Amino acid sequence: MVTANRPGDRPPEDLTARARIRDAALAQFAEHGFAGATLKGVAEAAGVSIGLVQHHFGAKDALRQACDTYAAETLGSLDGLGVTGGEIIDTDFLSRMFQHSPLILRYVARAMVDGSPSAASFFDSGASAAEAFLSRTWPERFPPGSDRVRDAAAVMAAMHQATVVLHRHLSRRMGADVLAAENTARIGLAMFDVYASMAEFAASDTGTAIRDAAHTYQRGTSTSQNGPDDDRDR
Repeated sequence: MVTANRPGDRPPEDLTARARIRDAALAQFAEHGFAGATLKGVAEAAGVSIGLVQHHFGAKDALRQACDTYAAETLGSLDGLGVTGGEIIDTDFLSRMFQHSPLILRYVARAMVDGSPSAASFFDSGASAAEAFLSRTWPERFPPGSDRVRDAAAVMAAMHQATVVLHRHLSRRMGADVLAAENTARIGLAMFDVYASMAEFAASDTGTAIRDAAHTYQRGTSTSQNGPDDDRDR
């Protein structure tokens, strides 16, 4: 069961009434979905009256919009998470990130599953951040604005966000709640293992042959659908 105050969240006394209501709403929307969550449930989880919820946020739709805005601002971009700025390698920075992200990640996961109006913006934000990261880090391999970086960034965002959307299945297989603050690093560590191993595989003779075959197939289908003059950057 998802509650407003999970391990690693700030204690209630550290939050203003508005922030406490928002965090309770994040948890309620994550657990019940927008359709199933109620202002009464949010008020009870936050320890306030329905009147106070309405005073700060009005109707339920406005409360969801506030949660969407907070989630988007908190997740930010890869720059916001310190990847290009260097903060990501700082242990204290990582600790704070892992402690404060579970509630928002659960909210985003439910929004993606439910097809919330915010789902597309969450995905596009992740894809845009990935595109900027790839082009900045490997500009020759992923030229800015090219089809290649667009495709790679979209797939990268889908792969990473899928671990959040499928967190219940991951938790079942990994034997622990992977979105709990004490376990959130496990997904990232597993990703590093996978990426490192797949890099070796991609560079092997088998990996090279598979990639060449895929390029041959893609060129063939592109030519048949668009004509021999199609020279898109793939």
